[in-house]
Amino acid sequence: MPFSLYDATVPGFIRTLNAISGVMSKGKAHYEAEGMDLGTLPGERLCGDMLPFSFQINCVRHHSIEAIEGCQTGHFGIPKPLERDDFDGLHELVTKSISELEALSPEDVNALAGNDVTFAMGDLKIPFTAIGFLMSFSIPNFHFHATTAYDILRMKGAPLGKRDYLGALDVKMG
Repeated sequence: MPFSLYDATVPGFIRTLNAISGVMSKGKAHYEAEGMDLGTLPGERLCGDMLPFSFQINCVRHHSIEAIEGCQTGHFGIPKPLERDDFDGLHELVTKSISELEALSPEDVNALAGNDVTFAMGDLKIPFTAIGFLMSFSIPNFHFHATTAYDILRMKGAPLGKRDYLGALDVKMG
């Protein structure tokens, strides 16, 4: 059975988004148990010049479901501003992204393989094929931002480990 564009993208996006949802739940529980203000989490950064937790969560959506949408339209840019950047709004964004990805059919995603996609940021325009865009741009960005969100919660003392980030493994049964 051939390995498809759908196989290379959507299941991994869903698996990592589910893991990030779990990481966020553990982070919330940690904040509550320690009497920390959960309202400060969206603005937390690993260091002063890095973008905050809210941006990292927005980007995991942007480089998953919105990347697929970019392959459909042929255009991809910077993430849209968040409608809600409080913790619950960010967690809802993750669960909404999972639902939207689960609604995609393999046939629809695989049909995007031959499409062209242009990443535009101001005057910068980078042409890609859909496969090149997803494999060399969006998937690495997706994992960078998911890891950074995890790292921010870990830095704040949330009891997280590598297994929390990996999520549900796709193991061979029987």
